[in-house]
Amino acid sequence: MKIKFIGAAGTVTGSKTLIESNGIRLLIDCGLFQGIKPLRELNWEPLPVLASTIDFVLLTHGHLDHCGWLPRLVHQGFKGKIYCTGPTMEITKLILTDSAKIQEEDAKKANQENTSKHEIAEPLYTVEQAKKVFPLLTVVPLETTVGLDEGIEAVFIPAGHIIGACSISLQLEGKTLVFSGDLGRDNDVLLYPPTKPKKADLVFLESTYGDRLHADTDPKLELENYINAAFKKGGTVIIPSFAVERAQSIMFILWELKKEGRIPDIPYIVDSPMGVGAFQVFFNNTQWHKLSLADCQAMSKMFVINSDYQETLAAINNKGAKVVIAASGMITGGRVLSYLENYIGIPETTIIIVGYQAEGTRGRKLIEGAKSIKIFGNYYKVRAKIVEINSLSAHGDQADLLAWLSELKNKPHRVFLVHGEHPAADELRIKIRETYSVNCSIPLMGQEFDF
Repeated sequence: MKIKFIGAAGTVTGSKTLIESNGIRLLIDCGLFQGIKPLRELNWEPLPVLASTIDFVLLTHGHLDHCGWLPRLVHQGFKGKIYCTGPTMEITKLILTDSAKIQEEDAKKANQENTSKHEIAEPLYTVEQAKKVFPLLTVVPLETTVGLDEGIEAVFIPAGHIIGACSISLQLEGKTLVFSGDLGRDNDVLLYPPTKPKKADLVFLESTYGDRLHADTDPKLELENYINAAFKKGGTVIIPSFAVERAQSIMFILWELKKEGRIPDIPYIVDSPMGVGAFQVFFNNTQWHKLSLADCQAMSKMFVINSDYQETLAAINNKGAKVVIAASGMITGGRVLSYLENYIGIPETTIIIVGYQAEGTRGRKLIEGAKSIKIFGNYYKVRAKIVEINSLSAHGDQADLLAWLSELKNKPHRVFLVHGEHPAADELRIKIRETYSVNCSIPLMGQEFDF
């Protein structure tokens, strides 16, 4: 058995782990690289093996950094099945379509304004190419053994994080390999706690927050204070957020605050082309989260959901106080850029960062105190107030990651730490060795292991 790390090794994006066993090749996740340019450029490179030789893809969940490279994989010749849960299939279709539209729009804008370094800017993939992924998506039942090939079985286990997200237990060659995917928190606002694995010979554990603990603060109170402070100044609040689950968590908290009369009666806008679709995923899958269908419907009525870009322009031109939730969560693209173009230079604006910001992203630069930021080829001075609410993160912190390993009945042969920057992964490696006396490794990009 060979295991090759071709993404999310030393970084939190581009999740891809290649497994080869008895002539079968399978890929755990197929994500897009985001952040610094050297990582983004990897999206244009082919895999180290021919896409046509990969038999299966198993998706842990539908975030772009876990599913966003699928159109390239299919375009390069992949014809196998892509296994995932029902909500993940719905989200993946939304995410890929939205990603393709953004890439087409960005390429068109770069060509019109001549801001590309290339003679002709091209999208990484088109909407048409994204849709070619859809027929290959295959829904698997939760916590049920699925036979992939002779001697290879998989079980999908709830992981929290976002709706439909799972860890994957893979049985092959008499070994149990467990891939955590992205792990949620035990006390998430909307989702149930991750299910802890009971047996694993090899563990592939995310380490996004491996070096820190989430602040023990009340995100509801923090949101209340930031919104009311901005309202008193007549300012706009912009919350960059992933369109699925994080946005709904923020909406849920705002809905509660509004019912309790703790925030003002101003427009609350979800600006996302897939906003309606994201709501529909929650409506369709109430067994995956803590809200009833009635609560989902009542909550949605509080918000204006912008799908058309003309609605975005109208919201931008209305300079009155408002709260806007817009993708993308790391400010790498999407409608949030249009808001920042117009509002980041206004001192009365408050930008609330609510999720992990990868190295090289605009979100990371903002929380690190950048004085100016580049958007669509132009630099804008940062005069807005930049604040961060760590306690709204969808990722488990160091304590959550350590606890996820606590119910293993055997000592794993090795734990691989992936999906984290090196300082975070190394700190978690030390903690795991201290706590469980387990051999722990941090693989490098492109590194291969034989078992």
